[in-house]
Amino acid sequence: MAEHRIFSMSFASVYPFYVAKAEKKGRSRAEVDEIIVWLTGYSLDGFDAVIASKLSFADFFAQAPRLNPARTAITGVICGVRIEEIEEPLMREIRYLDKLIDELARGKPMAKILR
Repeated sequence: MAEHRIFSMSFASVYPFYVAKAEKKGRSRAEVDEIIVWLTGYSLDGFDAVIASKLSFADFFAQAPRLNPARTAITGVICGVRIEEIEEPLMREIRYLDKLIDELARGKPMAKILR
């Protein structure tokens, strides 16, 4: 089976859409960054460097300093698929991030988003 095209997309090209989704609902870029840092273990400076380097999604997650072990508590449906049923590990990581950004946009408090 062919690799999904999002794996090779630049994380930096998708990041503005995460920010726009949050800001459209009254949330901030800082909150989006907090979620990404929590999920991946990047420092804020390290995350800025990732954005500047235009890493692919595959490399973004592969080079993450420390994926948060609490991320496995993220459950639910994203894009019509249950996160816990996604077999491809990289796609599951991407969907964890999507789910957290969705929760932020829906107004969920950060304490609950970051489990």
